[in-house]
Amino acid sequence: MKILVANLGSTSFKYRLFDMADESQLARGGVERIGAPESRCTAEIGGNRTELTAGVPDHAEAVRRAMAQLTDPQSGCLAGASEISGIAFKAVHGGRLSGVRRVTPDVLDAMEEFADVAPAHNPPYVAAMRLLGERLPEIPLVAAFETDFHHTIPDANRYYAVPYEWASDHLVRRWGFHGASHRYIAERTAELLGGGKRIISCHLGGSSSLCAIRDGRSVATSMGFSPQSGLPQNNRAGDIDPFVLPAMMKRTGKSLDELLVELSNRSGLLGLSGASGDLRDIEQAAAAGDARAKLAWGVFVAAVRHYLGAYLVELGGADAIVFTGGIGENRPAFREAVCRDLDELGIVLDRRANESAAGEAKIGAPGGRTQIWVIPTNEELIVARGAAKLLSED
Repeated sequence: MKILVANLGSTSFKYRLFDMADESQLARGGVERIGAPESRCTAEIGGNRTELTAGVPDHAEAVRRAMAQLTDPQSGCLAGASEISGIAFKAVHGGRLSGVRRVTPDVLDAMEEFADVAPAHNPPYVAAMRLLGERLPEIPLVAAFETDFHHTIPDANRYYAVPYEWASDHLVRRWGFHGASHRYIAERTAELLGGGKRIISCHLGGSSSLCAIRDGRSVATSMGFSPQSGLPQNNRAGDIDPFVLPAMMKRTGKSLDELLVELSNRSGLLGLSGASGDLRDIEQAAAAGDARAKLAWGVFVAAVRHYLGAYLVELGGADAIVFTGGIGENRPAFREAVCRDLDELGIVLDRRANESAAGEAKIGAPGGRTQIWVIPTNEELIVARGAAKLLSED
């Protein structure tokens, strides 16, 4: 069984193709600037990279372009599109629906119901899924929801202290996201540790969250009702007192919608630094003495440490702390800042190992009670596994 895993943006389509017989990656690629006069279409197959430009008006045409590259006889990848058993999507928020599901009108309706909660994610996915369902009806579509891994969170960590009817009638509760990444970290870390039971997964990137994992199950996570919550993101505020909004409406004359745009597009690391939401830029500017870059760096470090401390208490300690995601995997200075002065808790970083870490790497000092790892995540493989299981059961 071969599964194409799709990662969609409003004007982009990225994919990975897996052969689920041995879970090998056969190809990866994508299309950028969908809807522009010229779009860049790339494919990497067997170590060979091809690139072309073409007019790609929508996501259905993007998939067709990808199929053309994958089925090119010279690529040797696929004999035909019929070899694709399904297209799977790392869907974000289905509200009343979760898990891994065939894309049906009910699934699309559920995603649309929560479009205002995940405005950067649900609308482009729903639009693309509808289009692909119409244009490519011969290929099954599967949605693997990011909230699924967190369905094991106990009620004490899931419910907000608001009127109970908000949760029972309107689904206002802590849903959690980055589920595919945290699930991969849970499974891979258990393999590396020979069954580690208490894991804190730190998915740090343009979008970030921490997850407390016990016996392979999520028991707490930093993101809540929406992906706008929890840690500061590259351009999203993260946790904030809700009474800031009416106060700012009164003091600035701005509408609620205007302020929500600021919180979701012009806040986070970008809002604090005033220059960039990319931690690489912020790290460089902070090293050069920029005060606002230092502020952004410090706020982000403090937020990660806040949740790290909470989850050490939740789990009663940790067998492993794992850094993953673009920042977690590639910014040793940030990992060092997060682990600073935690020796009394048994969390001791090996600075030399941390600086030289590449790929999977153990970066904790030998004497530390808690192992510290860098593990590149593989969300697409988790999505492919879920889709393959669903389709094989149909």
